[in-house]
Amino acid sequence: MLIAIPDVLSETELALAQSRLATAHWGDGRVTAGHQSARVKHNLQLAEDSAEARELGEIVLRALERNALFMTAALPRHVFPPLFNRYESGMEFGAHVDNAIRPVPGSARRIRTDLSATLFLTAPQDYDGGELLIEEPSGLRSIKLRAGHMILYPATHLHRVSAVTRGARTAAFFWIQSMVKDDGERQMLFDLDRAIVELGQADHPAIARLTAVYHNLVRKWGEV
Repeated sequence: MLIAIPDVLSETELALAQSRLATAHWGDGRVTAGHQSARVKHNLQLAEDSAEARELGEIVLRALERNALFMTAALPRHVFPPLFNRYESGMEFGAHVDNAIRPVPGSARRIRTDLSATLFLTAPQDYDGGELLIEEPSGLRSIKLRAGHMILYPATHLHRVSAVTRGARTAAFFWIQSMVKDDGERQMLFDLDRAIVELGQADHPAIARLTAVYHNLVRKWGEV
């Protein structure tokens, strides 16, 4: 499932991120790419251990923790420390699939990448091209969101970033290991949760039974 999550960052947080990234030092984006991805990746990236990456990564993680839609959709067990990239004119990222397992920098931990996320940090009118193109079973989806908005999608999908032809596009990107590994099961839980929230406004006695079903399915499918 693809889920657009609006206003992940507040206006203050977004302004701070844009200010920090405007003066940051950008290196070759292929430094974190796998063997196949490196052949088609042409962008810039902040060093994972840079002061800007650490500061902004913490801001993004705190924003995710308070975002109910993200928590419901992802059911996160682990979130990879956010990375930051930049596409200038002529830069693009060809079709690829994200690595299934990624080591967490500075630790002995590894996470399974169930979900991928792109948090847009540049206003769409400030650049041309740069769409995130995701291959779904139903067809190709083109994603270009407002600054501060995020797209969440299965890491199993082939995807690419089209060439930027004007301006520059910056974004945060990262991966999530979900408590519910299977995308279909996670989709059903998300749909059930949304239905419970909508029906809850009617204060119907069946809401308690539906809520019990939701939590029992999480117990059945979840891993902690």
